[in-house]
Amino acid sequence: MSLNWQTIGTRLGVFKVNCKGLACLLVFTVSICGSAPGMCPTACICASDIVSCTNKNLSRVPGNLYKCMKRLDLSYNRIGFLEPEWVPAMFEKLNTLIVNHNSISSIITGSFSTTPNLKYLDLSSNSLKTLSSPVFQELRVLEVLLLYNNHITQIESSAFGGLYKLQKLYLSYNLLSHFPLDLYTGKYKLTDLVLLDISFNHIQLMPIQRLSSVPAKHLSGIYLHGNPFYCDCVLYSMLTFWYQRHFSSVVDFRNEYTCLLRSDPRGYNKLPLLHDNFLNCSESTVNSSFQAFGFIHDAQVGDRLIVHCDSRISDAGTHFVWVSPDNRLLEPDRETNNFKVFRNGSLEITDAQLEDSGLYSCIAINKKRLLNETIEVRINVSNFTVNRSHAHEAFNTAFTTLAACVASIVLVLLYLYLTPCPCQCKAKRRKRKLNQSSAHSSILNSTPPQELPADEKKASTGKRVVFLEPVHEPKHSQNGKVKLFPNDNIIAESILKTTRTKSDSDSVNSVFSDTPFMPST
Repeated sequence: MSLNWQTIGTRLGVFKVNCKGLACLLVFTVSICGSAPGMCPTACICASDIVSCTNKNLSRVPGNLYKCMKRLDLSYNRIGFLEPEWVPAMFEKLNTLIVNHNSISSIITGSFSTTPNLKYLDLSSNSLKTLSSPVFQELRVLEVLLLYNNHITQIESSAFGGLYKLQKLYLSYNLLSHFPLDLYTGKYKLTDLVLLDISFNHIQLMPIQRLSSVPAKHLSGIYLHGNPFYCDCVLYSMLTFWYQRHFSSVVDFRNEYTCLLRSDPRGYNKLPLLHDNFLNCSESTVNSSFQAFGFIHDAQVGDRLIVHCDSRISDAGTHFVWVSPDNRLLEPDRETNNFKVFRNGSLEITDAQLEDSGLYSCIAINKKRLLNETIEVRINVSNFTVNRSHAHEAFNTAFTTLAACVASIVLVLLYLYLTPCPCQCKAKRRKRKLNQSSAHSSILNSTPPQELPADEKKASTGKRVVFLEPVHEPKHSQNGKVKLFPNDNIIAESILKTTRTKSDSDSVNSVFSDTPFMPST
């Protein structure tokens, strides 16, 4: 057997090249994942890019871990709080971190600076009480955050600041008493959040009016079951609306939605919220809730109306079409009479008419994801002129009735207080005045008054008589003058008798002369 040295040399050259490549690859692997000894701690189990250190009584992360690991499980240990040094080295490839069932009671800002590329973080079943300041701000690509089964009572609006990619947030089985509306509105809202599990907390009231402005792609993923809600027809209307739109958060947990009467705050009797209208809510309340959530739209003749297709499917490749009440197909870039459909699914009615009223259907189709959804919207168009005339007639009728009532009351008061006195009342009044005149005359006249015949009364018209009596014992200080006051023991009587037909009190006047008469001495 002959040996070809040229062939051997060629093969050795190839072998040398392959050895050189393997050496380079080994050096590169060592530089990335660390030195061979101590790559997997004895307290952990390492499998490829997964490291599991569960139930090992650890209080911090081991220092000699794979640099290239992608998943780290530290559940069931004794980690008490998270600080910037709790992860000793930079793990840029780590995308899943599980730290559930520990004793974590607080998180300090900067705790995740060494794990910036996390997409999944599990902090459930710990002892967290509050979430303040943006403690997760380094996790720019985080998509799923599990915080259920803690003791969280308060969440500040900035707690989740910086989580621009967060899609799912689990907060069930905590002690929250208010719905975290800041997740959907305000400066730190999470625009990509499609699932919020806030079930089994202590929430009793919901900000329903403010939730009406939240898009359906966010509303459909809000799980509220297991909370001690107060029985309220507006809440019932909102959940009924979600149920009719087939939101899985309501459909899948329909039996878990209960409410408490305000007279029974301890919850001895829980009432079902979504079974046979147990609350006996009126149809008007339900319709007003549907109107608040964009299910019913009102317009006047000639108005310009824009109706949004509030679909849970809102990807860039979604195609929207509308079906009018008369079964006409309304598509984007195709105007039909006074209808126009935009690319984002909104329907515009440029000049609303009475015949445009009815039930419209918006169909959202996403062929890439094989998804479709149909949303029904009712549009009511009314004539403002007709409504105004009816309102004016109703106002006139009400005003006429009110005026008649007021007039009746005024007439009754006039009859009771301003009617003339009957004859009997007049006779009593005349007799009383005569008695007063007689008493007055008895003081002025020394002799009792006598009644005069009618002829004498006529003859004595206009006469005035004054009777003066001298003082029997004049005082020295008076110098013989007469005083016309009772204190001076001089009684002046003046009787004025007339034949007028008026009462005696009008015909009697006490008239004294300017110069008193002096008795002759």
